Amino acid sequence: MTMLDRRSRTGSKPSRFGRRRKASDAPPPSAGPDEETVRIARKDFRKRRHAGRWRLVRQVVLALLVVAAVSASVWLVLFSSYVTARIVDVTGTRTVGETRIQRAAEVPTGTPLARVDLDAIAARVESIASVRKVEVARGWPHTVHIVVTERTPVGVIDRGNGLQAMDAHAVLFGSYETRPRKLPLVRTLPDTPSEALVEAARVVDLLPRRVAGRVDVVEVGSVDEIELVLANGRRVVWGSAEDSEAKAEVLAVLLKRPGDQIDVSVPGRPTTR
Repeated sequence: MTMLDRRSRTGSKPSRFGRRRKASDAPPPSAGPDEETVRIARKDFRKRRHAGRWRLVRQVVLALLVVAAVSASVWLVLFSSYVTARIVDVTGTRTVGETRIQRAAEVPTGTPLARVDLDAIAARVESIASVRKVEVARGWPHTVHIVVTERTPVGVIDRGNGLQAMDAHAVLFGSYETRPRKLPLVRTLPDTPSEALVEAARVVDLLPRRVAGRVDVVEVGSVDEIELVLANGRRVVWGSAEDSEAKAEVLAVLLKRPGDQIDVSVPGRPTTR
């Protein structure tokens, strides 16, 4: 075989690495964004940055306005002379009198209404013995409302200080020169314990109206020794305040029968004699 034949055979054999890529086959290099695109992008970025700054400014201004409004409200309510206590409105009184309530309340007029101590006012008014409960409230812009609930007397008692009213909880209050006709006189012994007086007050308070109107005197020895003396002189042995409703029902029936003394201390086994 000639040298030419070998070359011919060798040249026809493909390279083990394949065909070499020509320079013309490579992708063209990127030319990058053009000037117009860059200009638009920069303009859009400036707009977004400007809008972001204005949002921040608006938020800061709004926060400052809120703080200013709150501060002004606090100053107006707590420290200014525009919303002060000037008027004291008293309701619910029957016997005490508004003037006495106002004096006891000692409302600090001229003080900002929000700073007025309502609990202290209520405590001062409740120190009046005739007052059972007090509610105090603000009435913007200048009023303090005082609603009084007075004690209701169920009897009259003399424990060395003259005639005084007694309510259903045996609290003594007020004074009388003479006993009111519709209130029974409560009599106690020198050594009668206070709990016996409380029990007697409960008895009188639980009496139905048709029976209570007939009671002239309530005699109290101890918690279990309570007797009623009626206006016609008949005596009723009551015992304690327990089962007072049942005792009152039995008494209403026995009052129609003769007898100077009626015992309803055990309502299931009443007696008369």
